[in-house]
Amino acid sequence: MLIPVILSGGAGTRLWPVSRRAYPKPFMQMGDGESLLRKTLKRAQAVAVGGEVITVTSRDHFFISRDEYRGMIADADARFLLEPMGRNTAPALALAALDINHRHGPDAQMLVLPADHLIRDLDSYATAVRAARSLASAGYLVTFGIVPTRAETGFGYIRAGAALQAGRQIEAFVEKPDAMTAQAYVDSGDYMWNSGMFCFAAGSLLESMAETCPALLAAARQCYAKVHSDALPVEFDRDSFGELPDVSVDYAVMEKAARRAVVPASFDWNDIGSWKAISDLDPGDDAGNRTIGPAVLVDSRNCYVQSSGRLVAAVGVDDLVIVDTGDAVLVSTRDKAQAVKQVVDELRLQKHEAADVHATVHRPWGSYSVIEDAPDCKVKRLLVKPGHVLSLQMHYRRSEHWTVISGTARVRVGEREFVLNHNESVYIPVHTLHRLENATDEDLKLIEVQCGEYFGEDDIVRYEDRYGRVAAKLA
Repeated sequence: MLIPVILSGGAGTRLWPVSRRAYPKPFMQMGDGESLLRKTLKRAQAVAVGGEVITVTSRDHFFISRDEYRGMIADADARFLLEPMGRNTAPALALAALDINHRHGPDAQMLVLPADHLIRDLDSYATAVRAARSLASAGYLVTFGIVPTRAETGFGYIRAGAALQAGRQIEAFVEKPDAMTAQAYVDSGDYMWNSGMFCFAAGSLLESMAETCPALLAAARQCYAKVHSDALPVEFDRDSFGELPDVSVDYAVMEKAARRAVVPASFDWNDIGSWKAISDLDPGDDAGNRTIGPAVLVDSRNCYVQSSGRLVAAVGVDDLVIVDTGDAVLVSTRDKAQAVKQVVDELRLQKHEAADVHATVHRPWGSYSVIEDAPDCKVKRLLVKPGHVLSLQMHYRRSEHWTVISGTARVRVGEREFVLNHNESVYIPVHTLHRLENATDEDLKLIEVQCGEYFGEDDIVRYEDRYGRVAAKLA
């Protein structure tokens, strides 16, 4: 069988302000309104043999990922492995291989797909996967090499060696080159871009890890031994997972493995790693301008403008990227778009929440959007999905007022439980237990007004929570 393993993680800091830690790059919507994660799942399902798809992601992103998958894949076929912290690709794939080997045996093949790639030519992609599977069946660790179309300095390269029946042996992995070296690589015809996609049997990967990174494999075995593999989702223990080194599978395994091969892939591949990469997806209008959302460009050329709602106007500018998310605006020249990561680094030094969260924050029960955030009050618009309930909680430093906009709310305040309908409201004093529930089959929308001296999310004391976020117990 062939089991796709989707790697969905990372902060995507080069795509700030759309990609942030709490809502990273895989959840970004492309111009057609579909997220990168959904596109990756479609691509996985197109070649999966057996129906199962594994997604390795963080616990914080499980509920968002599950919602993205809804309607696309049966719950029984969508298996999630949840990491308590980021540890790069080698630990993720070691644990995925152990999981597949435990349930399906060493010959079951893994197709590793990062969730931030874009591939449109699915026929050529499927052809490359078939070639990779044949090599994986012979015990090779296989990666997909992208035939270069330009002298790119932003990618790592693979130097291909002797021909195999369905690909070529790998002579070496090389780091990102300078412009002159990159051109020499392209001219030689022996170099390909390293795509970060792989195919191998679970047993082959584990055998190679025993030789190339035995300490990592031993730590992964100890971590996997502590999980209940029949439980869904599979959650890894924080302490044992924390013993795993932060290292890529390229460095830990592929650069040292004895049997490794590359399949030259001619499909269109885009590593969505920067706003320049996003802007290059569409040739644009006659002036080379590309826009998503409301925008007016006058006497401007080769610009990319994206707005989530507000009108953006640009006059007399060239080669700019302008991205407006409502709570933040990015303006950069296209050739400097890779440096956006430095903005996020600076925001984190300033402890600015815009480095990590949007004005709209996704939660397991739905989402909330901050309408106003002032020193004396905070106003949110809440959306609670059907059948979901917020935790039983209290606050020490703020009171709250809830007003229902649409839907029906089941509310607990102190020991009282009652129903709120459209245009009805309730007051929740400080130090008071409360809970909000949507027991209907329609969305519940309401306005929450917080008053007090502090409005941080850490002023939430949870007593009961169906999503495993309990941080306190009833006295």
